[in-house]
Amino acid sequence: MSSSATKTDNGIEFSPLRSLNDFLLESGRFQVPNLKDFEKWGKMVVQNLLYYQTNYFILGLVIFTIVGVIHPTQMFVGLISFALVVAGFSHASDAHSQITSFKQSHPLICLAIFLAAFYLLFQLVGSLLVFLLGILLPIAVSFVHASLRLRNLKNKIVNKMEMVGLKKTPMGVILETFGIEYTPFQ
Repeated sequence: MSSSATKTDNGIEFSPLRSLNDFLLESGRFQVPNLKDFEKWGKMVVQNLLYYQTNYFILGLVIFTIVGVIHPTQMFVGLISFALVVAGFSHASDAHSQITSFKQSHPLICLAIFLAAFYLLFQLVGSLLVFLLGILLPIAVSFVHASLRLRNLKNKIVNKMEMVGLKKTPMGVILETFGIEYTPFQ
């Protein structure tokens, strides 16, 4: 396991993979957070997400793969269904005026399309749930680990050094996308 980070062409730097002993096996390094102090808990979660980000991405891929191996057909059908729903919503939002005029001129056809789509969605709900399980379970496991894992001295030092060096990491980009700011010097 390398201790140096890998940098891509677009300036995003991947953190090194933390050892299994550091990530999971150290005894006595997990504790239920103080749920009354949301600010401290939130900072701890963000710092752990940044420090163990490569481990979380690999853990996510492993869990997604396990769900896919256990239910390959449902995972594939769920993925295709989810992609079609997203594409359909995207197209509908772009072609709003055309859809409105079609609905006004052909109400029975629209009703038939709606009922067929609802029936199809009802038939595929199991596959969609398996796909969403494959997506959401890794996120939940990573959040629980980041909430319970106490930070060690190396974690604190690396987080401070990364912020001083202004490194751009994949987890940093994701957190920034969701509007979560990390300020270690407060």
